[in-house]
Amino acid sequence: MPDFRLPVQYLRQVAEQLRVMGVAPGEWLADCGVAPALLDDPEYQPGIELFGPLMQQALRLSGEPALGLLIGERLGVGTHGVLGFAALQGGSLRQVIQLLERYLAVRTTLARVQLDGEPAQAREHLRFVAEYPLGEVEQTVMEAVMLAVKNIFDAITPAGRSASRISFPAPQPIYAALAEQLFGCPVDYAQSWAGFTFDTAMLDTPLRMADPSAFREAELICQRELKKLGEKSSLGARVRRLILERQNAFPSLVTIARLLYMTPRTLHRRLLAEGTSYKQILKEVRHVLAIEHLRAGRLTVEEIAQVLGYSDVANFRRAFKQWEGVAPSAFVAP
Repeated sequence: MPDFRLPVQYLRQVAEQLRVMGVAPGEWLADCGVAPALLDDPEYQPGIELFGPLMQQALRLSGEPALGLLIGERLGVGTHGVLGFAALQGGSLRQVIQLLERYLAVRTTLARVQLDGEPAQAREHLRFVAEYPLGEVEQTVMEAVMLAVKNIFDAITPAGRSASRISFPAPQPIYAALAEQLFGCPVDYAQSWAGFTFDTAMLDTPLRMADPSAFREAELICQRELKKLGEKSSLGARVRRLILERQNAFPSLVTIARLLYMTPRTLHRRLLAEGTSYKQILKEVRHVLAIEHLRAGRLTVEEIAQVLGYSDVANFRRAFKQWEGVAPSAFVAP
């Protein structure tokens, strides 16, 4: 998995939303062992192992199932730093989406986005893929992330309307009407994916606020920030990225070592020092991709096993049951 990133500014927004709802932020943080003063530290970065419990506790204390939407509504363009500024200068919605595909990790690694075309229908889908197993709070987190991104799109498009539909893999919640109101378009639940659907023409419509020079300058800053983050990232995260970039034929330990300019023995030793290994990372990647393929519903179990590099479908079924507790054929995406 990529190194977890979520600037403390976003935790402050969660704290403020809880305050509005009558919950003392100090109580929320203390219950998870976090000193309130840390919210004032610009360098504070919670780990993923703490972020999940923080969101679970926020849901419990607020008693509000739509908490993710309320947090997402607070996240306007200005809360996203240079990434938000760059988006405001974009020449088209497609250019801004490409910006997010490349640089969303500058702000958070909670999810990645990818744009898929459907030319026959003159529409395209921006898919949001969770990068971490968040369990019971995954829908809450994805609602916050997706509404924050939708706020960016609506801020730069004519009449504040961008996506034509929103999709979520979760069952329809009791607050579905609120979701449609805040997203400003129909929201479909129990889908095989999470994301936005756009009319292709909308993606390529020139934006009135476009400033090519300012966009290039902001994008260069995003490049520098991403490079700095990459330099700080763990070796395990770099190995995972290399494996994900080559999904059609997973590279071996020897190949990855060559790509990283080190010997296989050095790579193995340094991964062990981080508490992981090539085999463990490959297993995690296969787990994530298996769930993505099952959610998409385009491949059979046998085809998924082949894509993931299993020579025997029985081995894939056995591995999947260890990960999820059920056979792939019985898996129901949350």
